[in-house]
Amino acid sequence: MENHIHLKGTAVSDQISSVSEAYQRDKYRKWLLFSLLLFILVGMAVFAVFIGQYQTSLSDVIRVLSGKSAGITDIVISKIRMPRVCAAIVTGWGVSLSGLSIQSLLRNPLGSPSTLGISQGAAFGAACAVVIFGMKVFSVTIFAFGGALLGTLSILALARLKRLSPEAVILAGVALSSLFGSAIIVIQYLATEIELAVVVFWTFGDVARSGWNEIILLAATAVLFYMFLSFRRWDFNTLVYGDDTAKSLGVNVERLRVTGMLAAALVAAMATAFHGVIAFVGLIAPHMARRLIGDDHRLLIPFSAVMGALLLLTADTATRALLGSGALPVGVATSFLGAPMFIYLLTREYR
Repeated sequence: MENHIHLKGTAVSDQISSVSEAYQRDKYRKWLLFSLLLFILVGMAVFAVFIGQYQTSLSDVIRVLSGKSAGITDIVISKIRMPRVCAAIVTGWGVSLSGLSIQSLLRNPLGSPSTLGISQGAAFGAACAVVIFGMKVFSVTIFAFGGALLGTLSILALARLKRLSPEAVILAGVALSSLFGSAIIVIQYLATEIELAVVVFWTFGDVARSGWNEIILLAATAVLFYMFLSFRRWDFNTLVYGDDTAKSLGVNVERLRVTGMLAAALVAAMATAFHGVIAFVGLIAPHMARRLIGDDHRLLIPFSAVMGALLLLTADTATRALLGSGALPVGVATSFLGAPMFIYLLTREYR
């Protein structure tokens, strides 16, 4: 009997050890994949600095970074290309995390700043700031956040008071997007010719319009949002199994949902205020990350951030490679690339 118990205990111990080794191997492969994606992102960033109508070399970039270059080369690299590359990385990073937060908090795979009307609300606020406050960047940011906050609170109120299903929440977001779109048209009708041109320009997603001050501000906000998501990663994991399960494990679901949605709205508002409406990145990037590593937010958060940055930087670099001048806004490219990719993901998921 003792030998039987000993053998049984040994078998259980071996099984636990085997499962632990398999988990460690899987975790190692996933982090190796993350390192590969990060390496690809860095390579794409370097490639994006070199590409353009004005030819530059590696020595030119090194001289500019060391402060030994002047003239047109320094202007092209340090004033035009490097801010554009950094803006694409930071914006894709922040918008992707915003979409991930919304999808996890609402338990809705179609949630994102663009599908719930948050980005459109930010665009409406920016349009109001342009017409009323004369295109001041600070007022545009404040009003963009106000518009995004209005859309966020509307979604939260409808979801809580009317207990809407995930599908109904998306329909409510579509309705809000239409409402904000109509309001933007009214603003455009009342604006002067110059203000009208600026408002229309704001509706395009373009990472080339911001300077280093805007990029640093958005990067700081995205870093704080990343830290918030990482700190609450276990709470987000419990939400995968439903509100009741999360509450039974001690998670304050309502406070987490409100706080997370407001933080996501802030990041989306700043990205929209500085770069316009960039569709589908916040929707597609988290799904691509989930296809690679699953629903564990310990890995899903960094994977989504890198995937969003890589997706937006690749789209912007592709438009510059095809057109040379970079005249096509990146928001148009993400819409063209994002819609078919999302349809593909949907068909793969249902199949």
